[in-house]
Amino acid sequence: MEYETVDGQDVPVVGLGTWRTSGRTCRNAVATALALGYRHVDTAQAYDNERDVGRAIAAADVDREEVFLTTKVRPMHRSADAIRGSVHESLARLGTDYVDLLLIHWPNPLASTAEVMGALSDLRDEGATRHVGVSNFDRDQLQTARRVSRAPAVADQVQFHPFNPQTELLDYCREADVLLTAYSPLAHGGLVDDHVLTQIGRKYGKTPAQVALRWVVQHDGVVAIPKATSRDHLEQNLDVFDFSLTETEMALVERPSRVRTGVSMLRGRLGV
Repeated sequence: MEYETVDGQDVPVVGLGTWRTSGRTCRNAVATALALGYRHVDTAQAYDNERDVGRAIAAADVDREEVFLTTKVRPMHRSADAIRGSVHESLARLGTDYVDLLLIHWPNPLASTAEVMGALSDLRDEGATRHVGVSNFDRDQLQTARRVSRAPAVADQVQFHPFNPQTELLDYCREADVLLTAYSPLAHGGLVDDHVLTQIGRKYGKTPAQVALRWVVQHDGVVAIPKATSRDHLEQNLDVFDFSLTETEMALVERPSRVRTGVSMLRGRLGV
């Protein structure tokens, strides 16, 4: 496993995303991932699976302190009291006294960013989380969040893949020492049969998905949380550390496309 370090914290560069999984499927995925060596798990209040994630972690032969656990606050919680209450409910569902990273899930135009980040900072001071950050914030929104937050906003979780490389945001994150966490790094499956990735993969004996994931994590300051439920896919997503893409290959893989990004998002929403 490789790591990125932010605010003194080593974060595994490949973790497990759990969006659109719940119940036994979610518990089995988390349990299998931890048995395979994953130590980074992402969930959210909006996923309605925190209890399943927590049960799988508790049942695993892995100490809680070894798992970098992230959850995200629903953006509907705008006041400090609502945020604090919702987070303590999350901790109860997760069966833990703290999370390693607590994010606000989406920017809410009706919310005060200062109040939201103040509430996250308070929760950090209280020990409910070790670190705080944001999710789905663009560069300007991230700048604002960092400016008004008492605690360092150490991460921004966004969609990041070869069709949506988020260049401007990534440049800013690197300048500000903010970790970019890539969700949907395989473009909701839109990259698994890509001809460019297929051709590069033949050179290394890797699948197109593994080439895409390698492209993601080979960026400085980026970690990825691909969703997977089968043991085979979980194993493949970990098997990306024995090769590196050349500068030319990195450039070939990156093909910004609003159309392909939009199609991938639609695929994700429809679950296809």
